[in-house]
Amino acid sequence: MTQSYREELPNFEQLRRHGPNLPEAAIRVQAETVSSDLADQRERWRRGFTRRRVIAGVGGIGVATLGAQLVTTKYAFADPATSTRTLVVIFLRGGMDGLSVIVPTNDTNLRRARPNIGIQAGALLPGDSRFGLHPALAPLLPFWQAGKMAAVQAVASPDASRSHFQAQECLERGTKTSATHTGWLDRTLSAMGPGTTFRAIAEGDSTPRSLIGVEPKLVLNGIEGFALAGWDGVRDKTMAALQSLYTGFDHPAVAHAMTTVKALNSARKLADTPYQTTAEYPGGGFPDRLKDIARLVKAKVGLRVATIDLGGWDMHTGLGNVDGGEMRNHLNDMGSALGAFATDLGTQLDDVTLVTMTEFGRRVSENGNSGTDHGHGALMLLLGGGLVGGQVHGRWPGLAPSALDNGDLAGANDYRDVLGEVLERGFGVGDVKKVFPDHKYTRIGVLR
Repeated sequence: MTQSYREELPNFEQLRRHGPNLPEAAIRVQAETVSSDLADQRERWRRGFTRRRVIAGVGGIGVATLGAQLVTTKYAFADPATSTRTLVVIFLRGGMDGLSVIVPTNDTNLRRARPNIGIQAGALLPGDSRFGLHPALAPLLPFWQAGKMAAVQAVASPDASRSHFQAQECLERGTKTSATHTGWLDRTLSAMGPGTTFRAIAEGDSTPRSLIGVEPKLVLNGIEGFALAGWDGVRDKTMAALQSLYTGFDHPAVAHAMTTVKALNSARKLADTPYQTTAEYPGGGFPDRLKDIARLVKAKVGLRVATIDLGGWDMHTGLGNVDGGEMRNHLNDMGSALGAFATDLGTQLDDVTLVTMTEFGRRVSENGNSGTDHGHGALMLLLGGGLVGGQVHGRWPGLAPSALDNGDLAGANDYRDVLGEVLERGFGVGDVKKVFPDHKYTRIGVLR
């Protein structure tokens, strides 16, 4: 090593003089060192000088940060995007009552089972020949009628547990066996192939179980949070310092590192530019996260997979009906947010497939508190391009007493068939078995 690399790192006071904070100061100090001796750097690289040692040279606090969201070097070595299509997965946590959302019309069994929370056929929005939509979904009706929205009823997983935790774990793992440690979306990313830094994001505070695994992903609370820490007016200097760290190296990894540097710079510019949308999003966390995803889709940053959680669907009491109650309130919020998202995307909605999931459905009969208890067959909603829209897909077992599964809507359709079709038809995943290894995929017909 040359003298410049044998010297001790700057102490705390020296770093402070390079400001505005220790991570950025370390980056700048190292960048100056690297830039002053390019010829010697090339020689060291040829002898096996690695990027890991560059990171070690700044005490492990500089380049490795690359913004609070980049936590492993895999994020910094992503390849450019190869597709513009985006899969958005919304997990409705708590067990949504699908029979209150996409409602069998004129079903005498349902009317008898739900004297207080049932919805009369005349109040439903037009769905297809068998089902109607809850009137709170009015913002989504134009997309349903335009063939941009569809549904699958009586969906279930191989785990019939009525435990929220166990049922969610099974759905997000995507396999029957708990010996599988990765999530189905992580395996989906592997099947899709490499992409940009923004290839997969979880909008929220933590990584969902479906994304657990080896593939790179980011946890974002808004694009504004994806930026290098620093003060206004000094971030450009830090970005220039990051770029100079890789200047002059003749190594394949350099191109990928520079991709990340450019992505960070793009994210900062995106965050600094006021977002213009003609759609009127309602306020709150869920609409804000949908708007953030729409913003990334429209910015063409290579977003392939995005997830959002929306809770509050465990309605044991006060579920209500069309006149009021928890279900109407939640569907009002969800419907207006999804309607704004679809409107915001405009023609780019064709490049998106949005899917909702929930851990299980509810019992057919209402309980004594005008609510519903944990059941089995559930509902999945789909929104976006390429759908056979405006209808409810899958096998419908009906609600006759003899057709019920211990008082529940039977699980006549495996959720992995819905997701498998989305991946195969919408995203070109040729071997769905790699994503759902213990399931034999059967096409339902929800996508063209």
